[in-house]
Amino acid sequence: MTSDLPPVASSRRLPKDRPARTEWGTLLLFLACILALGLGLTVMAAHAPGVAAVVTVLALVLHASLTHEVLHGHPFPSRRASEALVWINPGLFIPYLRFRDTHLAHHQDANLTDPYDDPETNYLDPAVWQRLPGWQRKVLMYNNTLLGRMIVGPVIGQVFFMRSDWAAIKAGDGQVMRGWLWHVPGVALVTGLVALSAMPVWLYLICAYAALSILKIRTFLEHQAHEKVRGRTVIIEDRGLLAFLFLNNNLHVVHHMHPKVPWYQLPTLYRSNLTRYLGCNDGYRYGSYRDVFAHHFLRAKDPVAHPLWARPSGPLGSDRR
Repeated sequence: MTSDLPPVASSRRLPKDRPARTEWGTLLLFLACILALGLGLTVMAAHAPGVAAVVTVLALVLHASLTHEVLHGHPFPSRRASEALVWINPGLFIPYLRFRDTHLAHHQDANLTDPYDDPETNYLDPAVWQRLPGWQRKVLMYNNTLLGRMIVGPVIGQVFFMRSDWAAIKAGDGQVMRGWLWHVPGVALVTGLVALSAMPVWLYLICAYAALSILKIRTFLEHQAHEKVRGRTVIIEDRGLLAFLFLNNNLHVVHHMHPKVPWYQLPTLYRSNLTRYLGCNDGYRYGSYRDVFAHHFLRAKDPVAHPLWARPSGPLGSDRR
């Protein structure tokens, strides 16, 4: 992502690659997350199933956010050591290797919101949209409200994700195949441990789905259709529970501009360069997740068909800055 705005004042303090030393705060948070998950499955599930379910959901959301930290190079200098922490996904649905590969592809900012080249977009090519049957259009339009994204979004996302990966596997993509083959033993291990715990497997599956629903709150507004690359990524100035569970990834412009910066440095970096970041993304900002719910809980944030797709100057317009 490029910009004609002045450089970030604290850019010399930004890590350029992997951390030079272990980030103990992130590691301790990971251990606390695993401890909370263990307590939810055992002591809490035996004595207070409702509380156990809530704790398990929150732990699974936090684990997903910590996984995001890992694929960006934290908390160890060694990539293998970091990935060992999250190789087994207690959230069950997404293989780590596939999340890593698709998310890093998503960080090619010039392709943000591209219906074909951005693996995390919810936009469709208008031509594809026109060919869909009416019931599918209605479901996808509902999915563009926050309520819909939380209720049916996990299913829709999983179906699209697995369909794309299955097509890649059939085409001979060994990397995609390996991602899923490595994932299967982890799913078996997690479900086996849950079966031996005090929490019923059916309740754990509900918790895993609920965790995905909460994560959909974060991804719902992260990117918008905009002719300029720098105007496609949001800032949500939240400091509450959701911001913590998302490890400050609500400050999404900051993360995309500096993907190697650890989660705990993002708020300070944003506050020290607030005017620059808001100028950079053309003011695509919400004051809090409360504002997001107020504006979009029942109202679609934008159309499913990409509104800027078919342009003579190029798919997303000529100004790709």
